[in-house]
Amino acid sequence: MPDLDPRREVLSIGSVNADFQMRIARSPAVSETLPARDFVRLGGGKAANVAYLACRLGVPARLIAHVGDDDLAEQALAPLIAAGVDVSGVKKLPGRDTGLAVVLVPPDGKKGIVLAANANEAWVEDDMLRVVQAIREAPPGSVLAGDCEVPGWVLEQALRSAREQGLATVLDPSPAAAVGDALLSRADIVTPNAGEAGQLTGIECKTPPDALEAARRLRARGARAAAVKLPDGGCVYVDATCAAHIGALTVDVVDTTGAGDAFAGALAAMRAGGASWLDAVHAGVAAAHLAVGAYGSQPSYPTRQQIERMMQRLPVDQDVG
Repeated sequence: MPDLDPRREVLSIGSVNADFQMRIARSPAVSETLPARDFVRLGGGKAANVAYLACRLGVPARLIAHVGDDDLAEQALAPLIAAGVDVSGVKKLPGRDTGLAVVLVPPDGKKGIVLAANANEAWVEDDMLRVVQAIREAPPGSVLAGDCEVPGWVLEQALRSAREQGLATVLDPSPAAAVGDALLSRADIVTPNAGEAGQLTGIECKTPPDALEAARRLRARGARAAAVKLPDGGCVYVDATCAAHIGALTVDVVDTTGAGDAFAGALAAMRAGGASWLDAVHAGVAAAHLAVGAYGSQPSYPTRQQIERMMQRLPVDQDVG
């Protein structure tokens, strides 16, 4: 990977949550009280996780988001502040609760989440003034990464402003139901998982050829590039001149919480650092592989050196189109 340019940064706009996570042996039956273990309170949320990993990888990160004025705001923000994330763009809303996620992790590590958006969905038009200001202040070559756990009009305006300023834009289309062509057309790269790609294109993405066709459809709908994450942990990347498949390795899955955010965070950080989109996606796949190997989202995130070593192990086929 290229040397990092400290003059560039990652701007992350989207959700910030307080995570309450625990392990369960199985899903509870109707009216059943199911015992749990390994309870932890963590910071989370898609945008928060992206900013956290960017800083961990040595790229300055600024978070643009909302929290409440409750005690959960400290739980959500403290790990970010400790990591060096600039949280001056996080607005505390009087009388509002901070976003809350209850994360249930079964034995196979494939988590389920119950989410109360709370402050994440409480945006008004005047809030866009500070979003646009943050984008205008970003150094040339910076990257805006956004997720759909804030109102769609907020993300659309942020992506449009970033494009006007010449910033690269990364769109995590989750939840996919919130994504239309207006959002896709403002994304330099869109990064759905297989299920989200299926919702957006009608293609069931079980294999690389499936993902290749889905990625092409996403480009036809307006995205400049698409990285479709496969169920096995691999990814298919397509832009105007390149179609590539980054293969997966077999790894021990402890907890999938935040793995998609690790993908987005590493991708945005490496792009801000000067990597090509394909190399940035490659780093994202490596980061996601590593993130599933530990419990929790932010505590599981890898270092730059770990990502570089994993990238060397992942097969890349640039002749899949």
